[in-house]
Parts: sequence; C-alpha cells; structure tokens
Amino acid sequence: MQALPSSFKDIRVLAFDADDTLWENEPLYRQAEARWARILADYGTLEALSARLYAVESANMADYGYGARAFYMSLVETTLQVTGNAATGEQMAQILQIARELLYNPATPLPGVEETLSRLHESGRYRMVLLTKGDLLDQEHKIDRSGLGRYFDDIVIVSNKSRKEYLDLCSRHAVPPGALGMVGNSFKSDIAPVLEIGGYGFHIPFHILWEHEKMEEYPHPRLVKLAAFSELSQLVAGE
Repeated sequence: MQALPSSFKDIRVLAFDADDTLWENEPLYRQAEARWARILADYGTLEALSARLYAVESANMADYGYGARAFYMSLVETTLQVTGNAATGEQMAQILQIARELLYNPATPLPGVEETLSRLHESGRYRMVLLTKGDLLDQEHKIDRSGLGRYFDDIVIVSNKSRKEYLDLCSRHAVPPGALGMVGNSFKSDIAPVLEIGGYGFHIPFHILWEHEKMEEYPHPRLVKLAAFSELSQLVAGE
C-alpha cells in the first residue's frame, strides 16, 4: 500500500464513483451481451456481434448516454442491423427481458465498501459525495437498493465525467480543485480529469473494464492506487 503524501491532507471533499467501485456492474452487462449473442448465434460469433454492438453504442452515446436503457436501444438497433430487420418477435421479446433484468441490478456493495464508507462518514473529516454517471432513474434505483445513500452528504448523477463535471462539483461545494479527492475504478472517467484540474485520485481497478473506459494509465504525485476498497479508510482516515 502506498504511503499517503502529506499534500493529501488538503482534501475536504471526497467523491466516489458508483458502478464497479461501490457495486458490481460491468460483469452484468457482459453476461447480458453474451445472452444476446446466443439469441443471434445464426448471425455471427460473440466476438463479431460484440464488435458490432460496441460500434453502435459508441455512435449512440451522444444521444442516449449510459445505462440499461441506452444499452437496450443499442441492442435493438444492432439486432435489426445484423438480421436485416428479420429478427422474430420472440427474439425481440427475449432481448427486452435481458435489458429489463439489467434494470434490477441488486447493487450489492462490494467487499469492504460499506464498512469503509461508514468509517469515513463517522470520521467527519470529509464532505462525502457520490458522483455517478448514467441514466438518472437507473442510478437512483441502484443507490436505493445498495443502501449506501446514508453515507453521503450529496449525491450527483451526471451524463458524463469530464473536467467540466468535476469543476462544477467543486463550485457546488465551494472548494478549490485542490481540495477534491476522487475514488473510482475508471482511470479515464474517475481519475484523469481530476488530476488534470489539480485534484487527487484514488484508483481502485476492477477486474473488468468496459472498452469505452480504457486509456493508458500513468503515475502522478496526486494519485494513489489501491488494491482494495478497504485500504481507503487506512489511507484517508489515517487509521
């Protein structure tokens, strides 16, 4: 575990990503994608169909954003493309059921998450913020099902995570960027933009990462990489 540089004591607002940081998410999408590919097995392999789906998702992102509903719309569009509009009603019903099940992600906290959030919350040293991107209703439901909402002073759901959203968060809480610490699994969305504006990053990689979230990682003096969420209380709460 990395030693915490003394400058990290400047953090006053501690923000947390949700999906694949607090609870499992991406593995459920991978499973859903595999089920969809089995329905369309006559039209290609999992790898080929997944590549078509990702291209459609990427093209739709500006209009649909992220989440189960956006995923469903891209599944439907890709299905119509690869089947030449010949998909059966039964196939479309099965695809709808796959998407519906994603909407009921149990959002069970990952190991060490609830205990660590509780310690950080009880310490009173930080303003605790949940900052997640995706569909508003979908994310709200996952937060409710997780039972973790009580540990946060503020919950912010955004359509994207870039420098702008993090600067907006700083303005919302009346702190300079150097007082913001961000915890997340995606270097691209959770870490790099925060480092760019002068904040601090706590990177907790998850074993599966969506292709869209991949980027080359780099070391930084305001970055700490953790092997487990439970290490966060030891680093930030000074335990």
